[in-house]
Amino acid sequence: MHGKSRPVLPLVAAGVALIAATTGCDVAKPYSSAASGGMMADMSPASDKPALAEVRAFDLGQIVVDGGGFTVYRYDKDSANPPESTCNDACAQQWKPVPAAATENLRGLDKSAVGTMTRQDGTDQATLHGWPLYRYAKDAMPGETAGQGTGGAWFPITPQGTKVTAVANPGQSDVFGL
Repeated sequence: MHGKSRPVLPLVAAGVALIAATTGCDVAKPYSSAASGGMMADMSPASDKPALAEVRAFDLGQIVVDGGGFTVYRYDKDSANPPESTCNDACAQQWKPVPAAATENLRGLDKSAVGTMTRQDGTDQATLHGWPLYRYAKDAMPGETAGQGTGGAWFPITPQGTKVTAVANPGQSDVFGL
């Protein structure tokens, strides 16, 4: 079923990690490749599942982040209609696909715009407005956007599915204003 988008109904709203992150509490669990079959998966302490949320960034406007506050990206070489990822193998080591399980815990996103697709390797990946979603391995802390504009094709994604193309200070942007 490669490239077919499936709408997903959220099971639980995941806001505890986002609230804790914006207030300075460190309650998010670390990323674990073992727990997610080799893919990064942010673990929300409230649900112990990956999560997607939106937050207002000071210099980017609204962008989508995961439950730990890490920036979520889209790739211009992917397809949104039908949803298809072209980032495989070595690319997927730097640009970690957001697992489909992240769609079960949403906060501030239009549920009808969120779905999943099956990747070339058979794993399922989260989508937003059809765009496959990723985390950048070099974003070391919440709010970082070091992947902004990489290769002229990688951009943070807005809740509307559009890409963020301009940033005041690329690589140093921070949703928490640090």
